[in-house]
Amino acid sequence: MRKKSFKLTVALLFTAAFVNAQKVQYKEFDLDNGLHVILHQDKTAPVVAVSVMYHVGSKNEDSARTGFAHFFEHLLFEGTDNIKRGTFMKIVSSNGGQNNANTTQDRTFYYEVFPSNQLELGLWLESERMLHPVINEVGVKTQNEVVKEEKRQRLDNQPYGKFAYEIFRRLFTEHPYRWQTIGSMEHLDAARLDEFKAFFKKYYVPNNAVLSIAGDIDVDKATTLAKQYFSAVPRGADIQQPHIQEPPLAHEIVDSVYDANIQIPAIMAAYRTPGMSTHDSKVLGLISSILSSGASSKLYKKMVDDKKDALEVGALNYALEDYGAYITYALPNNNAPLTQLLQDIDEEVASLQANLISESDYQKIMNQFENGYVSANSRVIGVAENLAEGYTFYNKNTNQINEELDQVHKITREEIRDVAKKYLNKDQRVVLYYLPAKQ
Repeated sequence: MRKKSFKLTVALLFTAAFVNAQKVQYKEFDLDNGLHVILHQDKTAPVVAVSVMYHVGSKNEDSARTGFAHFFEHLLFEGTDNIKRGTFMKIVSSNGGQNNANTTQDRTFYYEVFPSNQLELGLWLESERMLHPVINEVGVKTQNEVVKEEKRQRLDNQPYGKFAYEIFRRLFTEHPYRWQTIGSMEHLDAARLDEFKAFFKKYYVPNNAVLSIAGDIDVDKATTLAKQYFSAVPRGADIQQPHIQEPPLAHEIVDSVYDANIQIPAIMAAYRTPGMSTHDSKVLGLISSILSSGASSKLYKKMVDDKKDALEVGALNYALEDYGAYITYALPNNNAPLTQLLQDIDEEVASLQANLISESDYQKIMNQFENGYVSANSRVIGVAENLAEGYTFYNKNTNQINEELDQVHKITREEIRDVAKKYLNKDQRVVLYYLPAKQ
């Protein structure tokens, strides 16, 4: 008994030391126009990340005008009153920087990573994007073609490229998560210029954004510069995020999809789950690690190594702001029946629902989470994004970046069993047979 107690004490001390060593220090404040500013100093390398996260994604769109948020991810690189069209990215690269942007169902994220002596340039570029971008017919037409080509490459002509869309449109019937982030090309073609301008005016405002800066900075100087470049941006109207209740799934939905881009079929099962900020969503993340993270995971070992009836198998906790989707999938080996693959997966899920995982499996997934946490915060852009997401999605709690590890460490084996039992049930899921289109 003493030996066990000693080991537990050592483990707890190690965990506490680990959490403290990874603690992210930051300063935050609001400008008068509502822009939230977060500053993190990290002098380990002479680089700085400048980012802006807007709380707008595909869920904020009109059902007859989908794709606007993703479209603006592209459109706001067109130019501004002071940046000539087509030169935004050239300015970044010619000053030793990199830049990009991405859009989800819930937010749009723009960033630049520069040598630290170019902090002011990064702030000027993002303030220009927010203050007075040029939105005209030329830019809209140009980016419309860019988005269409992206859709062809990433979705239409990509093997299994539409799997998420096919799942979400069956998993959600009322919530805007039911359409894909890239949206409808027909909707974008039909949209008028004044509709694009109205969308920008409503959502791309300082009181709907977080400016997050991380890297080799002087905090006082960065504070002064942030105020200098963003204080002049006018505040927008207050924004109410959509809160749409999705009716519960009362029975299993089984359907088939045919894809001309694949030769190997797949079986998928998806369960609607709670939003990313909930405790249960974090538990579901650990469950996905148990089932499919690495070659020693339950599904991989059983179906790929032992039975050899799967070429690939996985489980994914697709966490979003309002809801999430827990997705399992498998591709058959040696013409194994898809029904058999689904049964194999269901057996492992049922085992999680009925039994506690072993202490060694529990420690393994905790180690995996810690490694993932360190990796996610190993670059300044990762820290900048995680700080902004904490404020945006966790009730303005920027410190979520430091609380995450402790929250996960408190998850028990009993909670893993109970959460699996609560959400991963056959009578509340979508089963999708993803099949090659007939020639």
